[in-house]
Amino acid sequence: MSWLPSIEVSRAAGESLTAQIQRVLKREIAEGVLHPGTRLPPSRRLADDLDVSRSVVVEAYGQLIAEGYLEAVQGSGTRVARHLAPASAAVVPTLLDEGRVPTVRWDLRSGRANASHFPYREWLAGYQRVLQTARQGDLDYPPLSGVPRLREELARHLGRLRGVRTAPGRVMVVSGFAHGLGLLCAALPGLGIGELAMEEPGLLRQREFVLEAGMRPRGVPVDDDGLDVDALARSGARAVLVTPFHQFPTGVALSAERRAALVRWARDVDGYVIEDDYDGDFWFERRSRPLALQRHAQDRVVYAGTASKTLVPGLRLGWLAVPDPLLAPLERVRARRDLGSDSLTQFAFAELLDSGAYDRHMRRLRGRYRSRRDTLVEAVRRFLPQARLGGPAAGLHAYLRLPRGTDEAALVAAALRRSVLVRGGRDFHGRPPGTGPALVLGYTALPRSGLTEAVRVLGTAYAEVAGRRAPAPARIA
Repeated sequence: MSWLPSIEVSRAAGESLTAQIQRVLKREIAEGVLHPGTRLPPSRRLADDLDVSRSVVVEAYGQLIAEGYLEAVQGSGTRVARHLAPASAAVVPTLLDEGRVPTVRWDLRSGRANASHFPYREWLAGYQRVLQTARQGDLDYPPLSGVPRLREELARHLGRLRGVRTAPGRVMVVSGFAHGLGLLCAALPGLGIGELAMEEPGLLRQREFVLEAGMRPRGVPVDDDGLDVDALARSGARAVLVTPFHQFPTGVALSAERRAALVRWARDVDGYVIEDDYDGDFWFERRSRPLALQRHAQDRVVYAGTASKTLVPGLRLGWLAVPDPLLAPLERVRARRDLGSDSLTQFAFAELLDSGAYDRHMRRLRGRYRSRRDTLVEAVRRFLPQARLGGPAAGLHAYLRLPRGTDEAALVAAALRRSVLVRGGRDFHGRPPGTGPALVLGYTALPRSGLTEAVRVLGTAYAEVAGRRAPAPARIA
């Protein structure tokens, strides 16, 4: 994945490749996406990402340094010049139904953390630096919205990788997505918004959470283009929770047309979109990855992210990029509810972001998960050729659409008898589903050999339910 996904160059354009890179970087700096002090990728890495000669990037960087947009710091690489004034542009979980979990050999539930990938050495080093350099004030009660250093690093990180348009003062550090969602559900009624539209299908326990937090959930259908914005407009709601990058559970990405329609809807009804970017760090397609929806309407979209999928959920570390009208209401709600999030964890995470250790960790993690997804795709082709995977190659789960007429519940039961724990698509519908039978497959917790074996057993279970013998594995060329 590119370090700077907002940069795209074309050899067919009427300007040189160097000029294109300079133009985009100037724009991103001027619009506050790339903040002062943001570390840019090494010239060789950016050249590889863009498939251009390294000399093209070196020349672009050199010219921008000469013009004062960038600065070259020995031992720290190339960064956005710190003397530039911060941009003044306005800014704009998974709750799994665990139940009683049986002991099985292969657990294919989505949303499970793989603690073996946690960067223990880097985290301990960062934590140690924090403890060695902490001042007295750093160990006091943290600011409600988060320690300033982490808010600055998050604004840079989110701007560089996800195209989020925000400023440190509009970033709020929270204890995971559920905490942030609870704060929003308490703040929105004060603005006259009492209903929250939610994707159908989606997490049913999340709807219960929203109801208990004081808002009325309203289901809105999802199709192959993502959330049905026309149905949203008919619902009468003025706030909506969406997963536009990789919808849960269907895996579809919100189309460009629907993105534009959703922004228009928010402006028309004087409403807000809560963008849950729960696994937006994982894009495995060759084509360009969609950037954050918030980028297109920072005054109407709350961007929400967490470290639960990239590190571990146990850190209870998340963040919101908040539109200006919501900032004061959220701060008032939080002042009544808690005393902020753990400051030492915030400082340690800021160390990982600033040092580049988090970027290196993410490159390793994407490689591992891409390999696991490739293994899953091949296993489905061999052992469940009747089924198809929906949505782009992205995220940390896959939605396996089964042939019409498949008894989904019987298949889940047959798999469990063979020690495979998997959830059916209907587990995520609050009403009779309009889509066909499906399985929701998490693929990050098992090794590649375990994934292959689990899908082979699923193929056997499917054959039993379908009343025919298991298909012979397809030959591998």
